[in-house]
Amino acid sequence: MTHVGAAVEAAGHARYTFRLRVSSTARVALMAEWDRCRWLWNECVAKSKAAHLHNQATGEKLTCGPAQLDRLLTEARRTIPWLREGSSVVQQQVVRDFGRSRAKAQKDIKERLPMARRAGMPTHKKKREALPTLNYTQRGFRLKDGRLHLAGGVVVRVVWSRELPAEPSSVRVYQDSLGHWYGSFVVPAEVQPLPPTGRVLGVDWGVNETATTTSDTHDLPHPRHGRKARKELTRYDRMMARRRPKQGQPASKGYREAKKLRAKAYKKVARQRQDTGRKWAKKVVRDHDAVAVEDFRPRFLAKSTMASKAADAAIGATKTALLEMGRKHGRDVRLVHPAHTTMDCANCMTRAKHALPLGERTYTCTACGAASPRDKNSARVMLLRAGLNPAGADGARPPGAVLQEAA
Repeated sequence: MTHVGAAVEAAGHARYTFRLRVSSTARVALMAEWDRCRWLWNECVAKSKAAHLHNQATGEKLTCGPAQLDRLLTEARRTIPWLREGSSVVQQQVVRDFGRSRAKAQKDIKERLPMARRAGMPTHKKKREALPTLNYTQRGFRLKDGRLHLAGGVVVRVVWSRELPAEPSSVRVYQDSLGHWYGSFVVPAEVQPLPPTGRVLGVDWGVNETATTTSDTHDLPHPRHGRKARKELTRYDRMMARRRPKQGQPASKGYREAKKLRAKAYKKVARQRQDTGRKWAKKVVRDHDAVAVEDFRPRFLAKSTMASKAADAAIGATKTALLEMGRKHGRDVRLVHPAHTTMDCANCMTRAKHALPLGERTYTCTACGAASPRDKNSARVMLLRAGLNPAGADGARPPGAVLQEAA
């Protein structure tokens, strides 16, 4: 079984993930490499905490930036033979990853973001809980005869379900909760343009229907993958709860088996959600030149009564898949601010005086008298706000109309 995906990694780059076949010898070498990286990460955490406590006690500004961490790695490799046996490439990446994580947390604190949106400071990685993740830059790996050769003489076989569009600049080798190994390659993003269709589409996110659009044939019903698997998921949750070890004691074999069964069930649901979202996104992008998408952030639903249903809908993942698919095929995908989209009339753009309660599913404009389903009206508002002029409910624009940039 292979897992393949292309996700936006950075501006102009994409990730392609492939399943790896790891021999017992390679597995031992990778786990030894991970032990060194995990130790180094924990040393960085300890040094960061020590600097923070010192600053609090003395009022000084002792820093723990990239330069200090690089010196920590140099000194550790000089004095510890066990650490020197590993690749310097992945160890340098650990230091850089820690620095980025710490800088992001400090930036969120400085900007006074709410706790729910704030990235936490890096914490210790425990041996029994942290999953292996090794990052190799271009000088730390090479592809030869269909195999992945890593620094330190580690060779693994890649399940090539498709060809890489270009030479990769880096690779992330990691193990998931089921024990499967993957290789995630970063390559320059490749645009695969599709033929023009002369059609535009507005997308409004929801809970009863994951996506309501200006075209009835492109609506995405709530798949309910999690609800269908609820009985099995609940069974494994209870199995883990019965076998959960006491604090400070190692987990039993039965607990580890239950944990693996639970992870397998949740992984299946996650893949079903991903598959549904990507297929829908490909259909939308294939049939439309431009898409106006509600820039919906489902974080606030986590504390509402709709949290479980919203999580099962995977709105965030579906939105990401649509943005990714639009970039890949050169389509114009425009994000629209969601404020007041349920209060504006798509016919005359008059704003209602009061927000509609969730139970009211029909929008009726008090100014022009237009009436339409609430979510369909919001989808049309997306088109108008994005500067796309829909000719009708199907989302087709008038012949010869020029797509304008959204304000």
